[in-house]
Amino acid sequence: MASYTLTTTLNEPYDTAVESVRAALTDQGFGILTEIDLKATLKAKLDVDVAPQVILGACRPALAYEALTAEPSIAAVLPCNVVVRSLDEATTVVEAFDPDAMMGLADNEALHSVAADAKQRLTAALAALNPTGDTEGAN
Repeated sequence: MASYTLTTTLNEPYDTAVESVRAALTDQGFGILTEIDLKATLKAKLDVDVAPQVILGACRPALAYEALTAEPSIAAVLPCNVVVRSLDEATTVVEAFDPDAMMGLADNEALHSVAADAKQRLTAALAALNPTGDTEGAN
């Protein structure tokens, strides 16, 4: 099965990693439009316990506009979701939806440059989080 996320593992506690991810996304021109605290939501709705994790809905407005102009229905997969999840007290995984996977959803040549730009920026953000180079990407 093909991977659909860009992934890195950080040797940082969860709270520190969330702030690091926000800063790295900001450095790449992304803003956070939405935030879903999965741990709190699942506890409140289902009374189940999961590891601390948050979905950050990251958006770079210029890229979103370009994508929407090329393919209006692409809005269904916007913004770019970035998940920050605690693995243990000292380790956190960060996963971003790979924009190349978007290309499998829409057969539109104009989206290729948007996906490439978004992937480059998300990859750069993950690389900035983990300078040792432990970043995995979908190919």
